[in-house]
Amino acid sequence: MTGEEIRPSRLEWWWLVGAFAALAGAGLLAILMGAVDLDARSVLFSVVDRLPFVDVDSGLNDRQEAILWELRMPRIALGAIVGAMLAVAGGSYQGSFRNPLADPYLLGAAAGAGLGATIAFAYGEVLPSGPIDTLPLLAFIGGVAGVAATYAIGYSVKAGRTPVTLILAGVAVAAFLTAVQTYLQQRNAETLREVYGWILGRLSTVGWGEVWLVLPYVVVSTIVILLGARRLDVLSVGDDEAVTLGVDPSRVRLVMVLAATLGTAAVVAVSGLIGFVGIIVPHAVRIVFGSSYRVVLPLSVVIGATFLILADLLARTVASPAEIPIGVITAFFGAPFFAIVLRSSRGLGS
Repeated sequence: MTGEEIRPSRLEWWWLVGAFAALAGAGLLAILMGAVDLDARSVLFSVVDRLPFVDVDSGLNDRQEAILWELRMPRIALGAIVGAMLAVAGGSYQGSFRNPLADPYLLGAAAGAGLGATIAFAYGEVLPSGPIDTLPLLAFIGGVAGVAATYAIGYSVKAGRTPVTLILAGVAVAAFLTAVQTYLQQRNAETLREVYGWILGRLSTVGWGEVWLVLPYVVVSTIVILLGARRLDVLSVGDDEAVTLGVDPSRVRLVMVLAATLGTAAVVAVSGLIGFVGIIVPHAVRIVFGSSYRVVLPLSVVIGATFLILADLLARTVASPAEIPIGVITAFFGAPFFAIVLRSSRGLGS
């Protein structure tokens, strides 16, 4: 058998229970800790007070209530959504390309989003405004356009349906888009600070707007990816073997990549380029629970959310009152993990 060998495994209910318990614990820590510490009992009463037909005194003053519901809660929710999407998208890319080093930015999504964000920072004042802020809109369009260009180039050649050809096309598209982005940055040097701040990633919010903006895309993308987990297991034995089992590798790859790209572009539009989540989480799940994508993908959703909530907690507390870009935190853990994965890999999918 060629490709990645699948160890027989299935998703145990208690694995999910444990993962959700870790997520709840991470969320609670992130709620309580910060520049202003909150009391767990008061937070619980405040949550209960929001239930219909319930009226209790939480003991929090107006400032603490605002910190809880307008700052920390939406930030934690956004962190969970972004982490879950990047993690499950990473697992999807790795399964689609049979490449242990694939991540959600593989096919030009990051470069396209970065170019879109640069345009927003440089020319946002002269661009027409609408109901959606220019920055996330252009970053989303750029990310989707980058992957679309990769597929157009990859499929324009005879061997375009192979993973290697698409990856090479992604490298070319990313290089071109990065060059355009660099040119625009040099032409608009006054925006460099904002652009690099966005590139390093951030989860700062001004309320629940960003959460509701990206949630529909993430839900749809995640459902499509999870429904394709069984086909990724079949794809992992190799394209030729998958065809004999009744699976069209090109179609599976296209659907999974489109779903992962849509969700990734949506979260990147509001969070910036947060790296390594799509590599760290799926591989950690494989090491502990097995390599079947019916296990890797669902657990990646929950553990990815947990990981990014904790990374954001470190980002805003380690150097308090200053805040470290969350991309620095994920890179701190991700770079050594990437090196370990690279060393342990015995070959890349083709």
